[in-house]
Amino acid sequence: MLDPARMDEVLRRGGDVATSVASWRGLDERRRQLQAVLDGKRAERNAANERMAKLDKKSPEFAAARDELKALSSAIKEGEQELATLEATSQQRLLEIPNAPHASVPDGAGEDDNPVLHTWGEKPAFTFSPRPHWEIGEQLGILDFEAGTRIAGARFTVLRTAAARLTRAIMSYMLDLHAQHGYEEVWPPAMVRRAALRGTGQLPKFEADLFKIDMNPGPDHVADNDLFLSPTAEVQVTNLHMDQILDAEQLPRRYTAYAPCFRAEAGAHGKDTRGLIRQHQFDKVELVKLVAPETSYAELETLREDAERVLQGLGLHYRVVTLCTGDLGFSAAKTYDLEVWLPGQNTYREISSCSNFEDFQARRAKIRYRPAPGEKPRPVHTLNGSGLAIGRTLVAVLENYQQEDGSVLVPPALRPYLGGQERITRG
Repeated sequence: MLDPARMDEVLRRGGDVATSVASWRGLDERRRQLQAVLDGKRAERNAANERMAKLDKKSPEFAAARDELKALSSAIKEGEQELATLEATSQQRLLEIPNAPHASVPDGAGEDDNPVLHTWGEKPAFTFSPRPHWEIGEQLGILDFEAGTRIAGARFTVLRTAAARLTRAIMSYMLDLHAQHGYEEVWPPAMVRRAALRGTGQLPKFEADLFKIDMNPGPDHVADNDLFLSPTAEVQVTNLHMDQILDAEQLPRRYTAYAPCFRAEAGAHGKDTRGLIRQHQFDKVELVKLVAPETSYAELETLREDAERVLQGLGLHYRVVTLCTGDLGFSAAKTYDLEVWLPGQNTYREISSCSNFEDFQARRAKIRYRPAPGEKPRPVHTLNGSGLAIGRTLVAVLENYQQEDGSVLVPPALRPYLGGQERITRG
């Protein structure tokens, strides 16, 4: 949740943010005006009570004071009801306002304005025309798009034989690498409550992109316990500390997790309809950090480096871009996107986003820490990055390591997870 004191900063995002901010400010102004009126009426009620205490209960003055007190009490009750409605509406509008960009985020209207921070490696050279992964996978018999559609509908895929094993290898490689660099591995539930999604900023704005679970309530059902399939393990892992106050010495917390992810892609009709790039179900290895505010931007740089390390270990050419204000995600204060080169499509595609949310998520999820004994708790800063998207890593391996005879070389880093297998052929 955006700190109300930062409303002017969020306007850098452009678009319809100004309308949202103006709406919230109007509600907040009415709330504060009503609060002042109520404070005045409560003071009048206290004064009326004091006058009544000094009057003869049988006197006309007492009756008049009693009538005045009743009128004041009635007005206060009505005002308190109106105030409660204003506060709830104001709070809801506040939840719909995105985070304020960090001062270092470049201004821009969209992805075309994202500057390249740096690149790593070289584009592979081919003596033949490289094919997209869906052709490679179908020719090898390892990507079964038809079976996925028969089972679950469009944008679901069955991975067969080598693709299934390669996916497991990629997941294990990523988790092992991150664990070696200080991340605690966790394996979270795939279902999440509404409160958890609200805490990380997916709700209320992005409900149309979520898969809601319709089920008969069981014995443990409560009003706020409606469940969704998780769109990203960022939700589960960040909310490990929802409603908690950590001690300063418990920070930083660094987590890595594998989780299946589910997205309706409500706003992506007609985009990336072929292949594995935009599926309703996909897999990711996630990186999450909870840190003290003073260190969060240094932690963002190391988070980005940790995600880059995976691509470097796999020998995949990529670039890093800094998202501009017009392309920045709803909850993020600053984001780096890692974009891997896909020769079969002759383009770079996002494979990881590494973001600092500052205290935006922590304020919503009530994740705090106590800087020192006896001090008032403060919100932590939260960070998140894909480390990496597994399906897109599979795509990158297939396209970058394809051979003219239709086979695919296995990157050396993955061979130990595949019993030393060096090449994928049609078997």
